[in-house]
Amino acid sequence: MTGAVVGPDGLRRCPWGLSAPEYVAYHDDEWGRSITDDDGMFERLTLEAFQSGLSWLTILRKRPAFRTAFAGFEIEAVSEFGPDDRERLLADAGIVRNRAKIDAALANARAARDLDGGLAALVWDFAPKRRRAPQTTADVPAQTDESTALAKELRRRGFVFVGPTTLYALMQAAGLVNDHLRDCWARERAHEEASAP
Repeated sequence: MTGAVVGPDGLRRCPWGLSAPEYVAYHDDEWGRSITDDDGMFERLTLEAFQSGLSWLTILRKRPAFRTAFAGFEIEAVSEFGPDDRERLLADAGIVRNRAKIDAALANARAARDLDGGLAALVWDFAPKRRRAPQTTADVPAQTDESTALAKELRRRGFVFVGPTTLYALMQAAGLVNDHLRDCWARERAHEEASAP
């Protein structure tokens, strides 16, 4: 496993953040930065679930189509999707047309709508305590006790397709944990911005 790698611009980044232009932009501008609004958290949760078994690059490249197909990931709008919307999504070549994942997104929108206090606040309730900065990619876990507990709580509240690995990826993406490597230039910025809602 490797540590931070120097890119063509001279900045050290997590190695995954250099393999494609979409990854550079996502790594530098989004990954690990705090998401505290419900619709933003729903988008990340939905995209992480769609990513399961696929390359994240596939999801990033289809993200504009996902946003269009899922009404900008507005929880209230998606929670009202019916059978015609489901068929429209299954026929949309711009997104990942996986029946189970589409059904999960619709069910999760309804579950998120029904939460007292909102989705973002619930997710942030499970934020792990700060830990030492990972030096290499080998130091980054695939799941944690907190992501396992969050998965259990979300399932209890009617969410589906929310396993501990998917939810740890959500925690990374939404800034609950800062898994930028120790020598990555973006680590300090993500650390400064990290705060629960």
